[in-house]
Formats: sequence, structure tokens, C-alpha cells
Amino acid sequence: MIGYIKGKLLSREEGLIVIENGGIGYEVHVPDPGQFVSLQEGPAEAEVWTTMVVREDDISLYGFRQKADLMLFKKLLNVNGVGAKAALAILSVMRADALSRAILFEDIASITRAPGIGKKTAQRIVLELKDKLADLPGLEQAEVSLAEAGSADDGSDPRGEALQALVALGYSRSDAAAALSKVKEEFEDPQGYIKKALAKLMR
Repeated sequence: MIGYIKGKLLSREEGLIVIENGGIGYEVHVPDPGQFVSLQEGPAEAEVWTTMVVREDDISLYGFRQKADLMLFKKLLNVNGVGAKAALAILSVMRADALSRAILFEDIASITRAPGIGKKTAQRIVLELKDKLADLPGLEQAEVSLAEAGSADDGSDPRGEALQALVALGYSRSDAAAALSKVKEEFEDPQGYIKKALAKLMR
């Protein structure tokens, strides 16, 4: 298994780069070749995190500048109905941190911006991955962003206090924050937010 390549970037075109290491040129499918350095002044050094995808009729390398993007690509491959090309298409329009936020927010519209990704596929991605992002670098910031969709989560206001109370009740931080972000009403005490959020969590 080839997990990482560092070498000379020999060529790039739409969706594909060739990187040379040890006298071997590796073709790597990438979401955005523009992320890699310009070739105007000759071959430059590049590095890419890779995974090999094996099918009956094809063996291909897929690569990313950031390890978090590679990790999320692998998770997408485990979603029913999402293949390598679809996963790459999704990561061509949003990086791992943005996609993580979209999944936590249940932001179906953002995910469907990817070519060939319909509403049902996006919903399936959210359903299957929402609770499987804990090991992704940068997830903490995504969760903070999710909590901030309603308000601050430091307990200094009713919505923040409600978030802490829901976590104390046993709900995951991401699920509690997601439920609170859907509460559009404003309350002067946390009980109002807790009641509304619980109704959404228990559906």
C-alpha cells in the first residue's frame, strides 16, 4: 500500500498529477491539481497523501495535500453508493474541514454542490458519517462552529447553558449542538432551549 509520496511534480492536468520518486512516475488522481505548485519553472518538489483503490477493472492512486482530506475520502468510500470518483468530486468543492461542518450541520445543499451528488446521496453521507468523524484533525473547530450557529457554548447565555445541559444528559456535543442550531425561537432561560432541542433529538 502506498500511503505517501514525496518527489518531483512532473505534470498535472484536470484531476490528475504525475509525481516522480525513485525513478518511478506515479499517476495520482487529485481533487484539485491547482493546489500543487506551478510547473512553469520546471519540476518542483511536491508531497501527497495517497490511498490505492482497487476495482475489478482498475487500480488507481488517489491523493491529497492534507492528511485530513485523505481520511475523510476513505470514510466517504464506506458510504453505501459513494465510489472513488464521487468522493473525489465532493472533496473537489470542499476541503475536509468544510465537509465535516456540512455533515455536522446536516447541510445537504452544500454537499450537493459536488458534481453528480444528489440529495439522497448527500443525506446518506450525513446519516452514515455524522457520528464517525471523531478522529479527523480539525473536527473540534467544526464542532465549535456548529455550536456557534446558535450562540456561544461557554455557558454564558441560555443557549450555551442548554448545550452543556444536553451534554450532561448523555447526548454527544455534536448532536446537541445540531439540535440547538435548529431552534429558531429565542428564550430567556435554558429550559426553553432544552425542551425544544430534546423534542428534535427524540424524533
